[in-house]
Amino acid sequence: MKVEKTFTVRASPQTVWDFAKDPEKMAPCIPGCKDITAVDATRYKAQVAVKVGPISAKFNLDLEIIEETPPVEIISKTRGEEGTRASMLTADNVVRLRANDDGSTEVYCSSESSITGRLGKYGAGMMMKKADAIWEKLAENVCRAIEGTD
Repeated sequence: MKVEKTFTVRASPQTVWDFAKDPEKMAPCIPGCKDITAVDATRYKAQVAVKVGPISAKFNLDLEIIEETPPVEIISKTRGEEGTRASMLTADNVVRLRANDDGSTEVYCSSESSITGRLGKYGAGMMMKKADAIWEKLAENVCRAIEGTD
């Protein structure tokens, strides 16, 4: 399943980059995120809870930055599972920042993911709808946090 989203933040690419690289700032913006900790400069661990239909799941995720070009692009991989291994997630992610003429930043996010197990049994339509909702909420939260708007 591939999800691509673009949104605009009223801040410079460097400001958005610095925000995105700070786990303490990003964690509250990620829907369902209970915790993010930096293992080192390129690896993070996170706990994220999601609900799809009647199923609630808590994932233990490992995120690794594969390549980065500050303050323009981050390429990462996410892998993880529910504590019971009932569902497994893998995702290849790209985030690109582009400066706009008005001083704002266009943020492009792409994630190609696969979910297997009990959550993987849902149809692609339901999973795509959930993924879209998560990305929309993430964009809203990031803009609110960086721009200081309510």
